[in-house]
Amino acid sequence: MNPKADWFFEEDSNWQKEYKALRTIVNSCGLTEELKWGVPCYTVQGNNVVLIHGFKDYCALLFHKGVLLSDEQQLLIQQTKNVQAARQLRFTNLEEIVSNEKLLKTYIYEAVEVERSGVQVQYKKTEDFEMPDEFRVKLDSDPNLKTAFDGLSEGRKKGYLLFFSSAKQSKTRESRIEKNLDRILMGKGLDD
Repeated sequence: MNPKADWFFEEDSNWQKEYKALRTIVNSCGLTEELKWGVPCYTVQGNNVVLIHGFKDYCALLFHKGVLLSDEQQLLIQQTKNVQAARQLRFTNLEEIVSNEKLLKTYIYEAVEVERSGVQVQYKKTEDFEMPDEFRVKLDSDPNLKTAFDGLSEGRKKGYLLFFSSAKQSKTRESRIEKNLDRILMGKGLDD
């Protein structure tokens, strides 16, 4: 157990008992406990395998390459439609964790083997993401904007495309695009 992660398990939360049970199970699988993104993350050979996190209605083990797991029990959940690789095992009470310890270890050990094998997730390419017409018009009419957008990292481009296309109304898409033109021109992503 990594003392840097202790605060996460000691902090008052709705899932404190569940977090501690998950920590015990994951740590028994020979992974290295680290603190990343403010949550306990478990690695093998420096590569992320699984993390523990929680939300209002559930806590979860999130497998970074969960899409590659066999998931014979069909328990893994894709958090949102845009998440490509990660999958969650969700829990709403301590009993679910305790009674399924053996199964959880099976998922963890498989995730470790996936990581050790070196197999990679085949991510969608930027051009496979929906480009809203409103943004395409802007790019076609402003060569500087097109050059700036093309110069962004793949992750930043995908971030903008997902953000722009997630708006249901054209007016909202146009507003989002307008508010972010300067950021794109400066080579920045949504969260920079």
